[in-house]
Amino acid sequence: MQVQIETSSIEKISADALAVIAFESGSDPKIAEQSGWLADLRSSGEFTGKLYETAVLYRPEGLAAKRLVVVGGGKKEKFSQVEARRLGGVLARALKSKGVRTAVLVLDEGDETLVSAVVEGAILGVWEADKYKTDPKKNEKHLDSLRIAVPGGDQQNLARAVEKGRIVAEAQNVSRDLVNEPPNRLTPATLAEAAEAMCAEVGLECELLDEGEMAKLGMGALLGVAQGSSNPPFLIVMKYQLAGTGVKDHLALVGKGVTFDTGGISIKPSEGMEKMKYDMAGAGAVIGAMRAIAQLKPAITVTGYVATVENMVSGNAQRPGDIVTSLSGKTIEVLNTDAEGRLILADAVTYANRHGATHIIDAATLTGAIGVALGHHNIGAFTNDQALFDRFLTSARTAGEKAWQLPMDEEYKDYLKSAFADLPNIGGRYGGSITAAWFIREFADPTPWVHLDIASTAWLDDAKAWMAKGPTGVAVRSFVQLALDWKP
Repeated sequence: MQVQIETSSIEKISADALAVIAFESGSDPKIAEQSGWLADLRSSGEFTGKLYETAVLYRPEGLAAKRLVVVGGGKKEKFSQVEARRLGGVLARALKSKGVRTAVLVLDEGDETLVSAVVEGAILGVWEADKYKTDPKKNEKHLDSLRIAVPGGDQQNLARAVEKGRIVAEAQNVSRDLVNEPPNRLTPATLAEAAEAMCAEVGLECELLDEGEMAKLGMGALLGVAQGSSNPPFLIVMKYQLAGTGVKDHLALVGKGVTFDTGGISIKPSEGMEKMKYDMAGAGAVIGAMRAIAQLKPAITVTGYVATVENMVSGNAQRPGDIVTSLSGKTIEVLNTDAEGRLILADAVTYANRHGATHIIDAATLTGAIGVALGHHNIGAFTNDQALFDRFLTSARTAGEKAWQLPMDEEYKDYLKSAFADLPNIGGRYGGSITAAWFIREFADPTPWVHLDIASTAWLDDAKAWMAKGPTGVAVRSFVQLALDWKP
């Protein structure tokens, strides 16, 4: 979908739909002041201004547009970037369902952050998980273009806001595209190829470490997970650096890329296993974020690391009771082969540390326990450095993504004890998300590090008014905003 600024006078705008936002109370949009159409809608009960409510007027008098669409903004004093982003998605999905191809959204106020958010929401809203449906009618309803009109606004600043929103949202949709791929089409090799192609497109340096190279380095934790599959593993390294900034910090983004997770010998129940294609959502987030970072050019050096494997059952598969030696030299007793994400992250985080990372943030669909603790609304977040976490949380809130910090008290480390190796890959029954984070921390310390458990936020089981069912692309916006906000 194309997005741009509209500079024509409102009355002369030619489009399939002209949209405005109206709130529950307070002043109505300027376009409604000269006629009583909005008052009539309110008095009839067809429109109250409640959040994301929509109403449509056809052939509006005095306008060149074919439709006039009013979208509810809720309580004006509570309207923020979060509501603006979702409103953009609601509007785009509603217009698309009506066969609208071209639309203009009129905003009375020229807040550039809200403009970016609306654009992000609209681009995210039109995305669908129907790539492999063969219905010839599926593309008949598609919103081709959205223009944003802010009468009296600074057009240059607004254009920059639109461009930022487009870049970030398209990067998030790249992440969603990858996560949505079925596991017979997205293997570790094809994920590596996709990352390499993305880097070539936006001018990033890309390096792919194959199985042989990782074996020479000693990545026994990662390779142990991969040994049950006929599809070989890769470590994908994507490098961004802007010359001449003088910033010495080096941010590493690390993503879990299990392209399909059977659980291995500790096999998962069959019910719901088809969704395990999404077990590389952390990898998708890192790849998407690196794409946007390359285009928006923040001052900090950022390297994306994606450890990608397939966790399969076979005669060669890793067994419960195996002991592997990680890249760090620490030995790990594998008590459960379904706790594989932390194993591949251990070697990826160690590799990032060895290659100059001053700050590390990883994203992984790591534990079911995080959904029990937090539901589907907050990323579970853990850290060994409060200053880095606070910096991340500020950027996440700006980006409209929620994260909740869980404890990392030393006592939780006591759950990770092995009589036969330096540590086991699982703790006991309690605090599953916390012990998983503590495991990764063993390989991150002493570098400032944040772990994001996105297992319950990376997938929507049911469509929302602003977003389709399926992958969400969570963490992309937070990663990008963190890089843009970075101060040495």
